Amino acid sequence: MAKGKRLDLPIGASFEDEWHQVEVTVQKQKKSILTPKEHRLVFKIEKRRGKSVTLAGPFHLEKSEATVVLKSLKKRLGCGGTFKDEWMEFQGDLRIKLRPLLSDHHFCLK
Repeated sequence: MAKGKRLDLPIGASFEDEWHQVEVTVQKQKKSILTPKEHRLVFKIEKRRGKSVTLAGPFHLEKSEATVVLKSLKKRLGCGGTFKDEWMEFQGDLRIKLRPLLSDHHFCLK
């Protein structure tokens, strides 16, 4: 084999006497879209490269709605942030400031 090339063998086994290829199917779950009052949001703090990041979520919204909410929150907080995997990430430790802003948008908080 040449350097840098992978050997891909899609072989699997069964309890029968013969070998055959195993088909693996991954089913994605449909995301249910909830109203803001039905959300139960959690806050987390993570350190990334020595800086604090506040995570709020999980948000069960369409991406367009989530970006509108995120944009207004970032503008009112004066910080940067992004929306990834149903979680909003904000730069800095903003749990205290973020809580009343999310309640203004009618989200339920734990």
